[in-house]
Amino acid sequence: MQKISLLILGAGWLLSGSALFSASSVYDFALPSIDGSNAPLSQFKGKVLLLVNVASKCGYTPQYAGLEALYEKYKDQGLVVIGFPANNFGAQEPGTNDEIKSFCTRTYHVTFPMYAKVSVKGDDMTPLYHYLTEEANPAAKGEIGWNFTKFLVDRNGKVIGRFESKVTPEDPALTGAVEKALNH
Repeated sequence: MQKISLLILGAGWLLSGSALFSASSVYDFALPSIDGSNAPLSQFKGKVLLLVNVASKCGYTPQYAGLEALYEKYKDQGLVVIGFPANNFGAQEPGTNDEIKSFCTRTYHVTFPMYAKVSVKGDDMTPLYHYLTEEANPAAKGEIGWNFTKFLVDRNGKVIGRFESKVTPEDPALTGAVEKALNH
């Protein structure tokens, strides 16, 4: 029992982003999937990732269609688009995880992985987003400004690009960066 308690305590430190833990890649993080199961990002080792904070009631919400098209086009080459619902901007993601999943599936036919709702800024920011905005790559550093900010991650789990909300999934700058990452 004591071993189990220590393992749970250790896992809590790991996931809390405490000062005792310093991530070396996005693979060091595990969060619940939108269905509530534990979903470590390490399950995507060797893939190119596009991490996106999403919202269902935003002017950028139609980007779900473009994200799904990007995923469908490049998934066989190793791209995984991952959605992280967040309610940080204008309460534009008020739903429960079940409601969000239903909306994304029904409205935009989303098949890419979705995680449970997170916070991407402020005092309750999830450790993954602290890592993405503060530690991962100086070129990608900075507070999230709005929904649909995109982080491109290479096959080694390193952040190699950041694209703000107004950059659509079809934008040549984004698709070019994805193609370059897939070819390395």
